[in-house]
Amino acid sequence: MRIKVISSLLAIFMIFATVASAHPGRTDSSGGHTCRTNCAKWGLKQGEYHYHNGGSSSNSKSSSSSSSSSGSTKKSNKSSTATQKKATPKPEYIKSAVQVKVNGSKVIFTESPIVMNNTNLVPLREMAKVMQAKTSWDSKTQTITVTKDKYKLIFTLGSKKVKVNGKEVTLQAAPKEIKGTTYIPLRVLVEGLGASLTSSGNTLTVKVK
Repeated sequence: MRIKVISSLLAIFMIFATVASAHPGRTDSSGGHTCRTNCAKWGLKQGEYHYHNGGSSSNSKSSSSSSSSSGSTKKSNKSSTATQKKATPKPEYIKSAVQVKVNGSKVIFTESPIVMNNTNLVPLREMAKVMQAKTSWDSKTQTITVTKDKYKLIFTLGSKKVKVNGKEVTLQAAPKEIKGTTYIPLRVLVEGLGASLTSSGNTLTVKVK
């Protein structure tokens, strides 16, 4: 008899515990609701929102948001890197594939001619030599003087201004020194020394009178 009584009491206690743990009230789609009645009994404050049956917490949403933000940052960094690669500046000059002939003979340059600002520049000393012109260098003024008979040209390194037989002419590309070699715009040199220049494909032909 005692065993039946004890069993009945245990059953009643378990039912009460189950009812007590199940906080009354409807839950929303997130598995929780706002406490409106008997809040203190459940250890809650009036109007406090809480979850039932292990519903999702606001922390997990925050974590998801943080993860999304991190992903956006990585994408932004990749985009920035791609932009930097595209912004690589163009070279100041490139090697030229042109061949120069003077009175039918090909000029052999130690260093290849270059193209800068759509202008062909050639090594000065070798070009002046085949045209039988003399050159002189003034380190103080950074000027190069080229003479032949009555012709005289004065170039200044880094300047687009050149004096051709007493008259100032503006060039598209300034004379430039590269690894000890001085490059001069070909056309102004040729025509300034009284010769003519014609082109056919990659060949530039100079005719010296």
